[in-house]
Amino acid sequence: MLKSMDSSEKHNKHKISRYIFKLYRWRYKHITQQQYINILSVFIGLMSGMAAVVIKNFTHLIQYFLEFHFIDNIRKVFYFIFPIIGILLVVLIIKYLVKKTVEEGIPSVLYALTKLKGLIPSYQSWASLVTAPITVGFGGSVGLEGPTVITGSSWSSNFSRILHLSRRDRILLIGAAAAGSMAAIFKAPLAGIMFAVEIFSLDLTMTSLIPLILASVFAILTSYFFMGKNILLHYSLREGFILSDTIFFFLLGITSAITSIYFSLAYQKITGFFSKIENPFKKWAIAGFLLGLIIYFFPNLYGEGYEVINHIIINNYHYVLNHSYFEINHNHIELLILLFVFLITFKVIAMSLTFSAGGIGGVFAPTLFTGSLSGYVFALLINYLGISSKPLSLENFALVGMAGTMAGILQAPLTAVFLIVEITGGYELIVPIMLVSAVSYIISKSFLPYNIYAVDLVKIDALPTHDKDKYAGMMIEWKEILENNFSPVQPEMNLGELVHEVIEKAYRDIFPVLNKEGKFIGVISLNDLRNIMFHQELYDKIYVKDLYHNAPDVIFRHKDHFPDIMKKFQQTGAWNLPVVDNDYKYLGFISKSKLLSVYRKKLLELTSA
Repeated sequence: MLKSMDSSEKHNKHKISRYIFKLYRWRYKHITQQQYINILSVFIGLMSGMAAVVIKNFTHLIQYFLEFHFIDNIRKVFYFIFPIIGILLVVLIIKYLVKKTVEEGIPSVLYALTKLKGLIPSYQSWASLVTAPITVGFGGSVGLEGPTVITGSSWSSNFSRILHLSRRDRILLIGAAAAGSMAAIFKAPLAGIMFAVEIFSLDLTMTSLIPLILASVFAILTSYFFMGKNILLHYSLREGFILSDTIFFFLLGITSAITSIYFSLAYQKITGFFSKIENPFKKWAIAGFLLGLIIYFFPNLYGEGYEVINHIIINNYHYVLNHSYFEINHNHIELLILLFVFLITFKVIAMSLTFSAGGIGGVFAPTLFTGSLSGYVFALLINYLGISSKPLSLENFALVGMAGTMAGILQAPLTAVFLIVEITGGYELIVPIMLVSAVSYIISKSFLPYNIYAVDLVKIDALPTHDKDKYAGMMIEWKEILENNFSPVQPEMNLGELVHEVIEKAYRDIFPVLNKEGKFIGVISLNDLRNIMFHQELYDKIYVKDLYHNAPDVIFRHKDHFPDIMKKFQQTGAWNLPVVDNDYKYLGFISKSKLLSVYRKKLLELTSA
């Protein structure tokens, strides 16, 4: 029975390979490579749109069921319980069903682009599709954008692998999937394209632009087909841009930057603290309890938060008060401002605890949430203090505040501008949106060199960049440059043993000297031995420990990256340098010639048409 099943599987794989070969043959005869990529980008867009549809609908189904059957009846209790239950389900699914780490969406895609040749593990194509809706549907205070991007990108990566596309084309189609995913979620095609360019560091050329456009368009069409014309944010412009408000928009840019810096630092500190706890159930117990406690006292933090945003940008703050644990008079502006400040503060904490407890989600929705509330609070405070001669538009400042925090947190000002303009139709506010985004970005960038996705990737030299020279260096893998055909020697060996047992059989003219623990302590070269190696009377009188010397420098396997390695070669003038781990255990050598050869090859992969 098993043999028949194996033969059937082999037959099916053979048939698939045969069909793919026929597709190759037909393609080479009838269409160019660029046309082929354009056609594939259409399919990528459709797949990305479907990922957005499935994740959104699955989440809404869970939310509707829980809110209709439970929360409406005993609201406060279940606001505490459901996030904890949801994240526990996710932890169990990951541990016993996925059995692998489900990485946070966008950073894992960026890592795959630089370190995995654009090959995203196949389990990522369905893991986030299941775990993210459970996390958010049960009240986890995160967004769905990151999981949607990793799902669409994983589908694109594995689709490209099956078709044996080059690394360059695979990366382009992953970028197209990311653009399509964002476009489908927000129904904002330009923002999707800008997102791929700014976050994924894709070059905006005609070669890459057309696939991005096609993927975005067909992803949106898929979203429209299955979900209609419903949009996430419902905004109607009541008052256009007033020139006298410019100074206040400038100040909002500074406020947005401060909010962005707090957002990023709080997220790093909280997730960094919980990352030290190895037991996933212990992390779930501590972080989950704290998360449930926060949402119990601040029910507006339950889930993504788009419902709160929608009411804020139409100046319906009564919705926030009606869903508050605290009884606040609707006319008590001071307490209203204080409540909003608490919501901004604890949204970031709730998001970080959701991730730390084991939940799967993204930071996009929390970014928009904190941005809309910070803009609203800013305008509300100015009006309350009577600083402006004319009351500021609370709705407009809430809207522009979203662009400000997005530009500061994601450090993607163009994405922020296009996204807010497209999803709200607030084109008349494009000037203040651009101003606030620019100010927030400049200030945030001066305090935080990298965006929230890139902080951990920079530490392992895995952050994509528009700099092709630097990007090519990141693409180099250790196994491509590490050489192990150097013959190690021991300090206790005498000259005779060195000559007969090592040098006569060696392929290289440099010999690493290792102690008994296998740790690197120095080198000997043939040049060091030329004057004495033929004097047999010295064979039992001179030892390796008398001859070896320090290497010009050493390369640390887990610390040094391509720029560091090139700098060491340049400073020492050496052609071979030893590689060690953090404890100086010998791992091999890197030669300058091989390093440059591999580097040139990677650069060609990025730049060749």
